[in-house]
Amino acid sequence: QVQLVESGGGLVQPGGSLRLSCAASGSIRSINAMGWYREAPGKERELVAASLSGGSTNYADSVKGRFTISRDYAKNTVYLQMNSLKPEDTAVYYCNADGVWASSWQVIPRVWGQGTLVTVSS
Repeated sequence: QVQLVESGGGLVQPGGSLRLSCAASGSIRSINAMGWYREAPGKERELVAASLSGGSTNYADSVKGRFTISRDYAKNTVYLQMNSLKPEDTAVYYCNADGVWASSWQVIPRVWGQGTLVTVSS
C-alpha cells in the first residue's frame, strides 16, 4: 500500500511563510514526479508546483517567485516552501505522486494525499 501524507498546514498571517511536507510511504522503488495542487472553496483543483524526475520544476504563475518546491528522492518526500503568503493562497493543498514504482515493479499512475489546509489571514 502506497500512501502520501501531508503535513505543515495551518494558519499564517499575510506575508508569512509556511513549509509543507509530503512523504510517500510503502514499498516504493522510485517516483517519477511529485507535486502540489490546491483547491479553494468553489474552485477547481489547480497545479501549484511540480518536481519532475529529471530535476525540472513547474510553477503556477500565481506562485512564481514566492513558492519553492524541493524533493528528497531517497526519502520519497517533497516539500513546498511558501513565502510572502497572500489570502488568495488559502486552500487545501494536496500532494500528488505520478508514476510510483512499487517493489514489485508495478507502476501506480497517480497517488493523492488527503490534503492539508492552509489559511492565510490576519
